[in-house]
Parts: sequence; C-alpha cells; structure tokens
Amino acid sequence: MIFLPVERFILIVLATLFSLDCVLVIFKGVEIDFAGYASLGSIGLAMVALGQFYRTVRPDFRVSTTVTATGLFILFTLCGSIFNYMLLPVQFATIDGALGRIDSAMGFSWLQTMIWLSGYPFLVSLLHIVYISSLPQMIVVILILGFSGRTHSLYRFLLTGMIGVSIAMIFWFFFPSFGTAALYPLPPAVREGMALAVGPEYGAQLNRLALQGASYLTPKDVLGLIAFPSFHTVMACMAVYFLRHSRGLFFAGLALNLVMLPAIVVQGGHHLTDVLGGFATFCLACWLASMVVREANQKQTVLAASA
Repeated sequence: MIFLPVERFILIVLATLFSLDCVLVIFKGVEIDFAGYASLGSIGLAMVALGQFYRTVRPDFRVSTTVTATGLFILFTLCGSIFNYMLLPVQFATIDGALGRIDSAMGFSWLQTMIWLSGYPFLVSLLHIVYISSLPQMIVVILILGFSGRTHSLYRFLLTGMIGVSIAMIFWFFFPSFGTAALYPLPPAVREGMALAVGPEYGAQLNRLALQGASYLTPKDVLGLIAFPSFHTVMACMAVYFLRHSRGLFFAGLALNLVMLPAIVVQGGHHLTDVLGGFATFCLACWLASMVVREANQKQTVLAASA
C-alpha cells in the first residue's frame, strides 16, 4: 500500500484512538453494538482500500485521495464518538451556568428566544433542516476538494476537523457543558409544535449521561455531548473557509452557514458563547492542521527527491 505522509499520520492517530477506545470500553465494562459499529467501520476501511486500488492498480490520484479521505473521515467519526462517550460520567462540575451568565451579560436569553420563535414554527423547521446539513456538507466539501485535485486543502480540511474535535473533547473533559436544553426546561406551551433536534428529552438524556455514564453504545443512538465549544460552528467555518476558491459554491456555502449560526443556538440547544468558542477552536485547529500538512509535504518532497 502507498499512503501519503499525511495519510500515514492520520492512520497513526486513528490506530491510537481505536486502541484507547478498546481499552476504555473494556475497563468501563460498556456494552457495544458490535454489528452496528463493524458495519460502518467496514465501509470506512473499504473506502481506504478502494483508494489504494486507485493509487496502485488503476492509478487515478484524484479518485484515490478523495475516496481515501472519505474513508478516513468515517473511521475518525466512529472512533471519536466512542472516545467522547468514554469520558462519561463527567468528573468535574459543569460550566453551563457560567456560560448562561455570559450570554446574559451580552444581552442574550436562549429561553426568551425560544419563546419568541414558538410563534414561527416554519422558521424553526427551516433551522432544523439547516442544522442537520452539517455532516452532509462535510462529505460534499471532501468530494469537491478531492475531485478538483486540491489535495493539500483536502487534508488540511480533514485534519482541521480531527484537531478541532480533539481540542473540543479535551476542553470538555475538564470543563463539561451540555447546553441550554439540559439547563433550561422549555414550557410545554412553547415546546408544543416546535420541531427541535435538541429538545427537553434530549437534555434529560444528557443530564442522565453526565451522572451515570453510558452502559451501552450503538451508532444508531449517538448524542452530541459537547456544548462548549460548539463543533457545529467549527464545521460551518470549515465548509465556508475551504470552499473559498470555488466562487459559486463559496457563496452558497456562506449563505447556508450564516443561517447555520442561529440554527446551532436554536436547534442545537447551544449557548451563544458556545458558538464563539467554536470560532476560536476552528482558528486554532486550522492553524495546527496547516503546520501538519506543511511538514508532511516537506517530507513527501524529500522522499520524492531521494527516489
């Protein structure tokens, strides 16, 4: 198999994360939906293998990098979600109260915003559609960058996501937060008729997990645990930033992800502060990803020159 230096770096990270997942699952005695995770994991592995097929047997560099990156994205998403759950139950006091007070100091009230929006169910439904577009957007950006031959941008994109998730999980472990849905109960009259991705029931599950941890994991029922920093904000920034050289797509992505920002607060049950934390996390992750890709490119150049 012929992997690029940046791909080998990602594979090492994945192998390390997978090993940690296995150790923690055994140590904590958590039951796993092996069939569910194996089926999704096999898709990721098959795509990595297919990428190698198009790199060695039927050489097509654009196809090989695109398919490989997609497979790596799937595998990291699976390993990362399991690792996040293994950080439960929380070991430190949650910071949701402090985040809520910061929002109040900025003049923002999530509860009052939701009460106002209850009179506009169509708008709430629109924000729901936008909110759930985050992961599909990631796949679309991977395909665009890969098939257009922008390999360096493709792996900067992938590494920005991986590093961003890692930063978010590390911060969240020491300063856990579960968002407004877990902090503020919505009055029944407000909740009725609102299609919410993260509602009161979701918040109740988060509070239970915070205290008890997870006893069974399945990819069919994975919750987003981290409120601050908002990773949906990181993904929105990634989609816009890495499409900046594709004019038509850039403006479409910009428009969509400007709407994503209120969707994160309303549909994601996030503090406004979470969104600001997401911006900061994206900037740091993108900078670190650029350093890793630059180092990998230099290594690749040296290897090519010595070949």
